[in-house]
Amino acid sequence: MAEREPGRELRVGVVGTGIMGADHVRTIATSVAGARVSAVTDLDAERARAAIAGIDGARVLSDPFGLVADDEVDAVLVASADATHEELVLACVQAGKPVLCEKPLTPAPEGSLRIVEAEEKAGRRLVSVGFMRRYDPGYVDVKESLREGVVGAPLLLHCVHRNASSRPNTPSSGLITGSAVHEFDVIRWLLDEEITQVTVFRPRPSSLVVGDTTDPLLVLLGTASGLLADVEVFVNAQYGYDVRCELVGELGSLYLDEPVQVRRRAERTRTSTVSLDWRDRFAEAYRRELQDWVTGAAAGEQRGADAWDGYVATVAAAAGVAALDKPGIPVPVELPPRPELYATR
Repeated sequence: MAEREPGRELRVGVVGTGIMGADHVRTIATSVAGARVSAVTDLDAERARAAIAGIDGARVLSDPFGLVADDEVDAVLVASADATHEELVLACVQAGKPVLCEKPLTPAPEGSLRIVEAEEKAGRRLVSVGFMRRYDPGYVDVKESLREGVVGAPLLLHCVHRNASSRPNTPSSGLITGSAVHEFDVIRWLLDEEITQVTVFRPRPSSLVVGDTTDPLLVLLGTASGLLADVEVFVNAQYGYDVRCELVGELGSLYLDEPVQVRRRAERTRTSTVSLDWRDRFAEAYRRELQDWVTGAAAGEQRGADAWDGYVATVAAAAGVAALDKPGIPVPVELPPRPELYATR
């Protein structure tokens, strides 16, 4: 990778311009300092052109690996289909270019481990994984309050993850790998310890769910210190997008609800709005994540969740999927020793 000129904007290439990728393109173009979108690619060329409409100098390329190798791309954002992540991220590591990959890092743990091994061979961390909750002001406040000892030693963590609806016939495993995986990462991040086991309970499914999906699910996680965390995943809750958590400690609790919004009082009622989807709820988290990634990449630093975090999340998710077939029975999360490359932050 050629050296970037000091003071020059980081030129970002975006692979995948669907809902998530197009949002990232807009955010970088309008709300992130020190970067510009230089190239995009997508299986749908028309969608790619629409994503960069009005962005000076941005190009549509036909080949994602050509984008990674392009001399006018300094860093890569991967927002393509999950199955493409491994090859694209490995190509970025090989090219020596920083890469922010949307979750999951790979669909299966083996692919994520290959990325970890590639970074070890390269001797540097280049990969960041899009676990944006680490940047949400509410989650950051919970983590800082916990570090300051506001509620004493943590004992329990209650998490809620609800979507208004999901695609018809979404497999039950998708509730683990697509939704609960965010909780798997944020629990590790909040507590600075590993998840050691996953247990899944299958309540009576909602009658409004299309297909054979078991929805909702209740997931119980055990950690290395003995803390228990429960995660309710309900992806057809109808009323909106709702993510909350409460950390219970020996001296009190930390409760994270929706961001503060206007509450309306009229006709003897008091109401407030609910987020429409993850983009609405976590817009500021995504902006902060992208800004930190750009700032770090420009300084030659890896920021946010790294490849090891991405690997651990896929291992925990795989244990959760295995637990689906063993309702009420804990499945262990087995990890190799953390490599030295990821020992310090």
